[in-house]
Amino acid sequence: MHLAYPAVLAVLLFCTGLYGVLARRNAILVLMSVELMLNAVNLNLVAFDVWLRDTLHTGQALTLFTITIAAAEIGIGLAIVLLVHRNRGTADVDKLRDLADPPSAGQDPMDDSMAAPTDNAADQARRVRRQTA
Repeated sequence: MHLAYPAVLAVLLFCTGLYGVLARRNAILVLMSVELMLNAVNLNLVAFDVWLRDTLHTGQALTLFTITIAAAEIGIGLAIVLLVHRNRGTADVDKLRDLADPPSAGQDPMDDSMAAPTDNAADQARRVRRQTA
């Protein structure tokens, strides 16, 4: 078997996935692009395992580990995306900010001058302790 055919296919898959990660804004499409990149790596692992005629089949064993990690990644990533979509109303990566409250009704979501949140977790925990005491 010629090594060039699966290697070229893996490069095309990886480049397609890389373009998807860099150009897409939807978080689910970014996760799908990461899966494409992982599948390109799996293809390379199996192709080199067959080409080298490894008796231990190390490439195929590593592929199984990569598939397991990819399944866990997509499960956790999809759960996070669904939770963010439920709380923020969008899965657009550009509109999401770490630890920021969603913008108010009159505020532009892409405005960089976000106001400081008025209520943080420590204040909320103090209020709950006062109410229960």
